Amino acid sequence: MSDKKIQKPQFNFTWFYIIAGAVLIFFTLFGGETTSLQKEVIYSELKSYVEKGYVSSITVYDNNDVEAILYPDSAKYVFPGKVDKIGEEPMVFLQIGSKENFEKFIEEQEAEGKYQGSLKYEKKPDYWGGILWNVLPIVVFVGIWIFLMRRMGGGGAQGGVFNVGKSQAKLFEKSDSNRITFKDVAGQEGAKQEVKEIVDFLKNPGRYTELGGKIPKGALLVGPPGTGKTLLAKAVAGEANVPFFSLSGSDFVEMFVGVGASRVRDLFRQAKEKAPCIIFIDEIDAVGRARGKNPSMGGNDERESTLNQLLTEMDGFGTNSGIIVMAATNRADILDKALLRAGRFDRQIHVDLPDLNERKAIFGVHLRPLKLDPSVDVDTLARQTPGFSGADIANVCNEAALIAARNSKRAVEKQDFLDAVDRIIGGLEKKTKVMTEGEKRTIAIHEAGHATLSWFLEHANPLIKVTIVPRGRALGAAWYMPEERQITTKEQMLDEMCAILGGRAAEELFTGHISTGAMNDLERVTKQAYGMIAYAGMSDKLANLCYYNNEQYSFNRPYSERTAELIDNEVQAMINSQYERAKQLLTEHKEGHAQLAKVLMEREVIFAEDVEKIFGKRPWASRSEEIIDNNDIEDVTEVVEENIAEAASTADNANNNTTEKTNNTK
Repeated sequence: MSDKKIQKPQFNFTWFYIIAGAVLIFFTLFGGETTSLQKEVIYSELKSYVEKGYVSSITVYDNNDVEAILYPDSAKYVFPGKVDKIGEEPMVFLQIGSKENFEKFIEEQEAEGKYQGSLKYEKKPDYWGGILWNVLPIVVFVGIWIFLMRRMGGGGAQGGVFNVGKSQAKLFEKSDSNRITFKDVAGQEGAKQEVKEIVDFLKNPGRYTELGGKIPKGALLVGPPGTGKTLLAKAVAGEANVPFFSLSGSDFVEMFVGVGASRVRDLFRQAKEKAPCIIFIDEIDAVGRARGKNPSMGGNDERESTLNQLLTEMDGFGTNSGIIVMAATNRADILDKALLRAGRFDRQIHVDLPDLNERKAIFGVHLRPLKLDPSVDVDTLARQTPGFSGADIANVCNEAALIAARNSKRAVEKQDFLDAVDRIIGGLEKKTKVMTEGEKRTIAIHEAGHATLSWFLEHANPLIKVTIVPRGRALGAAWYMPEERQITTKEQMLDEMCAILGGRAAEELFTGHISTGAMNDLERVTKQAYGMIAYAGMSDKLANLCYYNNEQYSFNRPYSERTAELIDNEVQAMINSQYERAKQLLTEHKEGHAQLAKVLMEREVIFAEDVEKIFGKRPWASRSEEIIDNNDIEDVTEVVEENIAEAASTADNANNNTTEKTNNTK
């Protein structure tokens, strides 16, 4: 026998409503009619019936229709052979040509005593008009009600108001085509290894259970946006070869009270029927926020009820053997602690921003469908996109293809990718923006100040190019090649701070005034200084102290007013010292700075080799900091990956990573 269940026909209530409505309309309109005989006659026949005294009453309608009711005893002459079916009010009807002539005829018959019945004038009843005015409002009201219920209940073909408490999860079976596998996921080798183990457990459970191991009940994917959390889940769905339920955290939330909890129950009921299976909840923070910390909602918050039901289903009194719950979020810090404990989410898999080698692999995936020019170098592209997520890299490849197509090229060239990176980071060039000669000179001096200090500071990032062409909201920009760091030292951060302040210092030294162009620089420096002193403990007076507070709804600072004043003073002293240091370095190299600003005024864009011609070789250049070539920004020497073991041992300090992106956009 076949394992497939025979699908029994289900009764549809829609047809029941239609039939009941039709019966109601019929009895409303025609329920009062008699079963007496009726017959259409001609005018001469009606005249003879009146003259013979067969007619008991006559009704004349406004459209010249006439209905004549006959005496039952006389109707046997009109309906011969149908005596037993005559009824109480047999009738004949016709349409007359002139009411005046008919009235004159009836008056003559009354005068002669042949007609003693009544003569009435009425308006012809409009049955279809009655249906329209009596039934149509009801139909419209019922239609609006069904429409609203469907919209509020998830609507459409999925059941509307009658299935409002049903799960909205999409089920992917084993045979679904167009599956994504782990081959389609580049980088994130650590995260892939952990989810591969879950897939392997579902495929070969005996390999683990014979040693006493148990399948993990849940895995939480945590990481910044665009790093591939949902893509990993899709790969698990494609590789696991088991039923896969996919839904978003917002699918549980509706305006009806109790719907979220009902959908959670229905989801796990379906999962138990399909076990072993995987449930994937994307953006779980929509329902998994910490309970009791939302000041705008009371104890009957629908989200809290949904979360309580989810906690019960994941590890309550009942058992959910064979069901693995996967979830993804970039806000793990706001999730409820009961949701994160072992037994519900046994593993937290961190999906971080890709490093250099992982970016190369991701570029390899997104470059496959593009027609590439031989000048494209994946290593160079990976080096110039530090801090980019997988989604950012996909956007770079797509933007490069659009730029090449816009310029009518047959293949995507290296310069198209560099322009795409500049476009995404700094914004679109605005060469038509009107600037005075004085403003242009101030911007050139400002950007030359950044370039000069970054050249002579040991830990500053190597320069790629500087431009005074406006991009986005910035009037100028400088591009750097930052190092791949897992931790950052105080000396490195101070050098970066000094380089950032170089623009404002150059304005003060060489123009005699300061402008609003350094606002973005000052914002970055201020945040960095507060982070160094209040969080990283890099202050002499507040050494080895961290005042970081992870409580989302905490309104109290974890330090006193006196400490707050001390932090402000330390921040001010640190920024002032680096500002003076920047002015000192610019004073020492003012001739070179002036030449750099002049070249920048003339060409608007300068590269690292132009700076080298003015200042000579960079004093602090290392093996991983080779000079970038001219306008085409040609070959970049590949960075030597060193101390991998040391970087892995310091992974716990990854939160202190202050690696910059490729530009310092103002």
